[in-house]
Amino acid sequence: MLKYIEVENFKAWRKLQMPLGKVTCLFGTNSSGKSSILQLLLLLKQTKNATDRGLVLDFGGPNELVNLGNYQALVHGNDPDADISWTLDWELPEPLKIRDLMGSGKDILYQGTSLRTSTRVGLNRAGLRDEHLSARRLKYGFSETQFGIEIKNGIEPRTKGADGFELKSEGNRPFEFIRNPGRPWSLPGPVKTHLFPDQAQTYYQNTGFLSEFEYEYEDLMDRVFYLGPLRDHPQREYRWSGTRPDGVGPRGERTVEAILAATAGGEKRNLAPRGRLKTFQGMIAYWLQELDLIQSFRIEEIGSGANLYHARVKRGSSSPETMLTDVGFGVSQVLPVLVLLYYVPPGSIVLLEQPEIHLHPSVQSGLGDMILEVAQHRQVQIIVESHSEHLLRRFQRRAAEGTAPSSDLKLYFVQTSRGAADLNDLKLNEWGMMENWPDHFFGDEMGEIAAISTASLERRRRPGASQ
Repeated sequence: MLKYIEVENFKAWRKLQMPLGKVTCLFGTNSSGKSSILQLLLLLKQTKNATDRGLVLDFGGPNELVNLGNYQALVHGNDPDADISWTLDWELPEPLKIRDLMGSGKDILYQGTSLRTSTRVGLNRAGLRDEHLSARRLKYGFSETQFGIEIKNGIEPRTKGADGFELKSEGNRPFEFIRNPGRPWSLPGPVKTHLFPDQAQTYYQNTGFLSEFEYEYEDLMDRVFYLGPLRDHPQREYRWSGTRPDGVGPRGERTVEAILAATAGGEKRNLAPRGRLKTFQGMIAYWLQELDLIQSFRIEEIGSGANLYHARVKRGSSSPETMLTDVGFGVSQVLPVLVLLYYVPPGSIVLLEQPEIHLHPSVQSGLGDMILEVAQHRQVQIIVESHSEHLLRRFQRRAAEGTAPSSDLKLYFVQTSRGAADLNDLKLNEWGMMENWPDHFFGDEMGEIAAISTASLERRRRPGASQ
């Protein structure tokens, strides 16, 4: 579970410090910087997955998780001389122990259940012909000790690939890196934004444990899943060859594949609220019914061995069964949200942009219950970017009822102040009350009501107005 994100000079954010909960919701005005927080995590996941180890950041393209252009488009204020930095804190799935490899290998030097990574990147502009992006610092914080690689003496190497970095350790119990005899060369910089260079292993005798930190970081990125706000239209038929997709796709384009993969064995699992055993399709049908969208849902193969499938639904108990394409658009738009939240393994981090899109207000409230249910009982962390007042109100109600502890919820309002994004922590107390409700949070509701009343009275006072 991600516990904390800190960012400097990333897109709209000059500086961001944000603790996270089991459910974290970002509300705010358009173009205020909400989506940029999700984009940072997607950028890091995309960079981790890149096959080119020479990339510092994989800015992406049209069909990737995120397409951010280039460094100057990414850095705050489009200032090429500014560095971008970020820090992530997270809980590890299992406790990590670092052993003394120079001794018997049995002694534990460091152990803990949380890890922190901190990275700084920037353009080396020593010469126009040699302008390139480089990772200038990489640190892992573990067991009150930092292990990192950074520029030697603070002097940036003047050419790409040049040496000029050194390993450092700081903290309560700093680690002593022991150099191999006959390896006097300087280190190159970090690889991508999370890897120590290979030379850190060959130049030193006792750095093998650094790969443990790299592994945990990559595991964190593998547990990040994303669903964007623009989702594919439903289709009359779906093809599935038996593969198991990684998520439902950024546009929900692999939702039916995920359903079929999850139900291929036909086993029942404890997925439903209150401990009910249901198949995966049964779980999806359960929530679609709870949200009062449809009565039943199933996927069927068109013909044996055809590898072609239909998604069939019933709007009401007495309604005829029909295709998913022939019912309201909102059903197909919420379906990827439901499937993703129950498809990902426990310990995942799910990023949702506007999950409420195309949904009736009452359905948006029910969606809030489903998000809380998944976070509490499936151990899935959910980060939501939303414009839904109904989603927020449902979170408040459940906190007031005591069914969703306010400590599990982190709610933020994002707005622009002096040309930069500004994060406001919405303080939700244990009684579900917001202690610092921002002005015009969801528009000027009281102002609208007052304007309606005033306009109505004025019209009634006019000569000839009907009473």
